Amino acid sequence: MRASEADILVIPGLGGSGPDHWQSRWEAKIPAVRRVVQADWEKPELDTWRDRIVEEVERAARPVILVAHSLGVLAAVHAAPFLAKGVSSGKVKGAFLVAPPSAKVLAGLDALDPAFLTVPGKPLPFPSLVIASRDDHFSSFADSEDLARALGAELVDAGFSGHINSESGHGPWPEGVMRFASFLKAL
Repeated sequence: MRASEADILVIPGLGGSGPDHWQSRWEAKIPAVRRVVQADWEKPELDTWRDRIVEEVERAARPVILVAHSLGVLAAVHAAPFLAKGVSSGKVKGAFLVAPPSAKVLAGLDALDPAFLTVPGKPLPFPSLVIASRDDHFSSFADSEDLARALGAELVDAGFSGHINSESGHGPWPEGVMRFASFLKAL
């Protein structure tokens, strides 16, 4: 699959991925990319975030690829059962899941809806890739491995890359672009 043949939905995490974040850069440079905008980036509620993802998938005119970062990964995972039925059934062709946070770390965030902490344990109904760092302060690599296994996703070891965001030096993230292109090609 080519990027031009899909609607690529960027799903940011807490804070919404600022202008220097790789997700924002992809959105600015790739015409097929659009952001799933949430009403509140600072005090996320799972039902609201999940429902916005489902709405955007339903609105899509072409096959959908989800590109989620951090808390956006968990929102996408929670949306998956809803994306496998009704109008959305079969629309999502893949998920590119970057730097998923650990429930252990998220449990300490007061602004977070605790519903995010219980991740569905079923494999995703579409091909998926989890890209995880070995020194992400929001998750251990072992926790990311466990999540990838539970989701039936391929795990990519990003080495020592922090949280794979602009603060860790991943504004443009050319390695991510190459990995995403390979992921698309395999779909």
